[in-house]
Amino acid sequence: MFDIFLPVALSFIITFVTVPVVITIADQKKLYDAPNSRKVHTAAIASLGGLAIFAGFTLAVLVSATFAKAHEFQYFIAASIVIFFLGLKDDILILAPSKKFIGQLLAAFLIIYKGGIQIKSMYGFLGIHELPEAVSLLLTYFTIVLIINSFNLIDGIDGLAGSLGLMATTVLGLYFWKVGIMPYAILSFSMAGSLGAFLIFNFQPAKIFMGDSGSLLIGLICAILVIKFINISVGNVRFPVIAAPAIGFSIVLIPLLDTLRVFSIRIMNRRSPFSADKNHVHHILLNKKLSHQQITFLLVSINLLFIAIAYAGKAMGCTWLIGLLFTLFFAGIGVLYYKQPKPEEEAPEATGKRYAKLITSKWVPTPEDTTVLEEN
Repeated sequence: MFDIFLPVALSFIITFVTVPVVITIADQKKLYDAPNSRKVHTAAIASLGGLAIFAGFTLAVLVSATFAKAHEFQYFIAASIVIFFLGLKDDILILAPSKKFIGQLLAAFLIIYKGGIQIKSMYGFLGIHELPEAVSLLLTYFTIVLIINSFNLIDGIDGLAGSLGLMATTVLGLYFWKVGIMPYAILSFSMAGSLGAFLIFNFQPAKIFMGDSGSLLIGLICAILVIKFINISVGNVRFPVIAAPAIGFSIVLIPLLDTLRVFSIRIMNRRSPFSADKNHVHHILLNKKLSHQQITFLLVSINLLFIAIAYAGKAMGCTWLIGLLFTLFFAGIGVLYYKQPKPEEEAPEATGKRYAKLITSKWVPTPEDTTVLEEN
């Protein structure tokens, strides 16, 4: 039990202590996430919470994990560093989607080729079992990048991405702990402890946002844990799980399917899948006049319900079970769209053309800077 308590306590304490420091530095350096017509917050708020999450998570893993028993963890940490600095640059300066994608591929490369995390079988989904090496690699790259981006894109309201990440890492951590795979239990609970501390400051009204440096990191760790869960749970002697791919899929179902749905809409509208809009499920619920807390509680509860359905229906097999989960999710989305109130017309950017020089960064002007810009 101490092996679990240590990473949780360390990550929680380090993150809890670090967040106020990050907020203070962000205030001094004016490093805010400025509001605009696309975002739901109305005040400039520090968006460097990923610093605190990364610090708590990484230090807890380095102190608690035995690298001699899990040598691949050095590559997981390396991939985490790549993803963290990728997100940090995007939090401070606007980063092109193509550069973010290349960075995510590099992190996936470290996880697959050095960390040994790879989907080598479909375990009966669509009647497919063992995969050819090329197909296996392509599927693994796709899965890792998709999960990373799904947590990044679901981070649209206070507390949502952190709560979904906390739920996923806790569920997976409990499984790894139960079957005695302690290194991955430590990895799971290190992230869970860090997110638990961060959420204290992130629930509405949020004092800080996690930013891309936090959401991308959550997605990376969840991708590692889900693929590892699928690979070791089928046929596990201590706690075998039938239809493991479907259950692993259900653990990250809300961010995953919402991202696939939004990407599909954008592509059908001949837009880049990485372009911004307000089609996410939390935007739909905001139009229903639900608060940030209500939406977060609702979506986490629904995701837990999907996990329970997947586990209860595991005897159906992967194909039918994943089909059922897809059907239930999109049926729910259809219900939400039914008689949805029309969104209010978006106001033009308050900053206007006089802030054109600022569009390449997320620096927030002081009142003095505003006066100078208006005079020009």
